Amino acid sequence: MPSVIIWKHKGRDVQFKKDVRFVMLSNNYLQIRSIKRTDEGTYRCEGRILARGEINFKDIQVVVNVPPTVRARQTTVNATASMGESVTLSCEADGFPEPEISWTRRGETIEDEEDKFSYSDDGSEMTIHNIEKDDEAEYNCIAENKAGDSEATILLKVYAKPKITYVENKTAVELDNEITLTCEASGDPLPSITWRTATRNISEEDKTLDGRIEVQGHIRMSSLTLKDIQYTDAGEYVCVASNTIGQDTKAMFFEVQYAPKIKGPVVIYTWEGNPVNITCEVLAYPTAKVSWLRDGQLLPSSNSSNIKIYSSPFASSLEINPDSESDFGNYNCTAVNSVGQESSEFILVQAETPSSPNINRVESYSSTAMVEFEEPDSTGGVPILKYKAEWRNTQAETWQTSNFSARDESSESTITIGGLRPETSYVVRLSAINGKGIGEASLPFEFVTQPVREPSAPKLTGRVGDDGNSFKVVLIKQDDGGSPIRHYLVRYRAKNSADWKPEMKIASDSDHIMLRSLDWNAEYEVVVVAENQQGKSKAAFFNFKTTTKPTVIPANIGNYTVSSTSAALLALFVTVLFS
Repeated sequence: MPSVIIWKHKGRDVQFKKDVRFVMLSNNYLQIRSIKRTDEGTYRCEGRILARGEINFKDIQVVVNVPPTVRARQTTVNATASMGESVTLSCEADGFPEPEISWTRRGETIEDEEDKFSYSDDGSEMTIHNIEKDDEAEYNCIAENKAGDSEATILLKVYAKPKITYVENKTAVELDNEITLTCEASGDPLPSITWRTATRNISEEDKTLDGRIEVQGHIRMSSLTLKDIQYTDAGEYVCVASNTIGQDTKAMFFEVQYAPKIKGPVVIYTWEGNPVNITCEVLAYPTAKVSWLRDGQLLPSSNSSNIKIYSSPFASSLEINPDSESDFGNYNCTAVNSVGQESSEFILVQAETPSSPNINRVESYSSTAMVEFEEPDSTGGVPILKYKAEWRNTQAETWQTSNFSARDESSESTITIGGLRPETSYVVRLSAINGKGIGEASLPFEFVTQPVREPSAPKLTGRVGDDGNSFKVVLIKQDDGGSPIRHYLVRYRAKNSADWKPEMKIASDSDHIMLRSLDWNAEYEVVVVAENQQGKSKAAFFNFKTTTKPTVIPANIGNYTVSSTSAALLALFVTVLFS
């Protein structure tokens, strides 16, 4: 008897009319076209013989395998080399059975290496440690199961800060035509290369040093060419490679060998019995050997016991203690190295005494006189040490004398003589003194002192006291007006106060006034008047400002020594006015 075949899926009849993918073949087989994952499950083939009421069935389990699909979470990943960075490449895969994931680079499978590569449990993430430029590549994430395989590509782009890979020290000889310094560097992005020395930066556009220097850039390389080599070109040249990631620097040293060059004063003055050094300064590379000669004879010789030679890396000094006229004259310094030689003649000249100064005018007072003069036309070849002043009453024959240091007087070309009598006629003359001796005296200059009068105002200077809020005003006595100064009258006040402190009377032989217990950070003014029997001088004014109060009292801030806790020790300004 014929039987009826029915197909069921997951307990329901297969709907052949609704889903044309399902077809029952002539042999009652069930064909599933374009199978889907949803078609998976238990299929029951049920046979019935209706006349007998018999039913039989068989269950068939259908498992649908799905080929993998894979996609990268990022198709391009950026990293920086040589900075200890790690990057993770990730992909996501689907399929059934669950696909296994592996990674390849340049066609080769990447093995698990803890120090370089590590993976997540399912293999979908690969971490690359300590990124280097060589890690830049395309990485393939491959998903594979029994139904097939698929892959996704991720580009790892590795940027690198510059690294200078080549520099070389160079040596040339002065006056060589040219030499080229070369610097090579790697990096991504490609680095730009510049140069610098201790004193300046040099770019590709520069053509400096009178056109003798030229920089040319190439891919990953720069060259610096120096033409017509000079000894001053020697030194350190620094190559700087830069890109957006960072920079690298490396120095190279350029040595220039050159013949000796001699420097130093050509004419040297001294006198018999006064030792002097003739110094021959020598610039040379390699170091030069220096010799001294006189009249073709090498020094020191057997008959030149008064000559000694002292040498240093850059100079040779000939010490001569002349004991006769024959020691004066020409001396030859000759320096020799492997590149060449140079000689220079030095002349030892007998110094003379200075010519005479010239007195321009005399500003006379009652008991003093200020002499203004012009310095001598000739110093005799050596510095002037002192000026000798001589003066006398025109009715007397004996000269009074006093010496004045040239160092103190030359800046103003004035000296002051004292101990004069009021309303008296005097003559004064000046002589200059150097190491050789005293020069000719100037022509006498006649002047008359003033009558007895009130004294001149003292000059004032000052400095802060040891405790920080006291001040020492120093009195410098001027002309007494021909009558002894009896005393000084002193007043002072803070500038923000309308009231003056009580006037103080200071003894005439005092050389300073000490102002104590002053306000901190305050401006003060001081007025000092000198008084003799004829009256009072014009006022001398002195202004100063105390410091802000320190947190710790300085141990010693006299003479402008500053404590670390002080702000500004003292703003001091002095004005001498005459009212």
